[in-house]
Amino acid sequence: MCLADATLSTIEAADFEAACEQIETHFQREFHNIKQRLKEAYGPLDPDTDTRTLAQFHENTKGDQLAEILDQVLDRANYEKVTRNQLEQAFASASLFDLKLYVDLDDFDEALLFTRGVTTKTEEVKRFLGLWTKAVTFINFDRVVLYIRFKDNIDTASTLGGCQPGSTMLKLYQNVPGADVEMLFPNTRIGMRMIDKLLIGVPALVSGGIVMTTKLGTTLILLGSLFGFWLGMRSEPVVLDKAAMLVLLAGAGTLVGYLWKQYSSFRNRKLRYTQTLTENLYFKLLDNNAGVIFRILDEAEESECKESLLAYYFLLRHPNGLTAQELDRIVEQWLSDHWQCTVDFEIEDALGKLAALGLASLAGDQWSPTKVETS
Repeated sequence: MCLADATLSTIEAADFEAACEQIETHFQREFHNIKQRLKEAYGPLDPDTDTRTLAQFHENTKGDQLAEILDQVLDRANYEKVTRNQLEQAFASASLFDLKLYVDLDDFDEALLFTRGVTTKTEEVKRFLGLWTKAVTFINFDRVVLYIRFKDNIDTASTLGGCQPGSTMLKLYQNVPGADVEMLFPNTRIGMRMIDKLLIGVPALVSGGIVMTTKLGTTLILLGSLFGFWLGMRSEPVVLDKAAMLVLLAGAGTLVGYLWKQYSSFRNRKLRYTQTLTENLYFKLLDNNAGVIFRILDEAEESECKESLLAYYFLLRHPNGLTAQELDRIVEQWLSDHWQCTVDFEIEDALGKLAALGLASLAGDQWSPTKVETS
């Protein structure tokens, strides 16, 4: 993109390409070392590993070390950590998918969420059985990384029963609405909204009244007579002949059928919500566990290289020097004008990397490019 802009002279373009090679080589070497540290820290905690882990190494492994390194890498890949308060606020927000979800963070030793690419979106959402639609505006995250460290004593009867005790799970998702981050957790429980309870309860009460007054009328009269006689409220005994037994059996069958129908209605509605949740997760999941580590390492390396390359390119275009604020504004304006991309360029970080590599120098408040030494 920079070279295609055709604003550099032949000599400047050669300097830029030499700087590109130096920058890429530096970060490749640095992130290779970070990758090795992450592999060593995550290996004994990886639930998907197909190699044997010796007990003494597993016992000496601390998840805090993994979380610390991972936090640093995610920061360099431009992810932001979500605080516990922000997470609980998201849990309390209304779901975009009309689901009522519950998550208990106390089920885990540690649960962290990192997000990147915050945008505001508007979608048409169906309401009230799809009879009408409503435009809903919401916060959307382009990328979400979920870090969960499981307890050593997971209750096998809980929703986490299939998880490996003491392991650490990593998940990478895309396009996640801020109000629906609950669906990313493995212990998510689906609840019934008030509208769901009404849609099930009101018809159940109405149909129950009809069943009681029509199909169960004879059975109720017979039962009332029996209880009245047993309690001494009726002197005339009730004869339980074949006809009376058939009435009781028919009433019992009708009641069981009615109760089963209501239970099936509740279960089917919950299954539909579970299917909605599963379908959304299927298209949003990008990677798991060790795959997440390799992916964010690559993203962090790319990000560091791009920031450095952009800063060096525009310093070459202004050899007389620029202040950090001027360079920041120029880069952001160029990305917006040429590529319709709005970003908050981390200028201090970019200039710091160039200075450390010997590719930029500061005189007063003016930054200037330094020629690359070639052998």
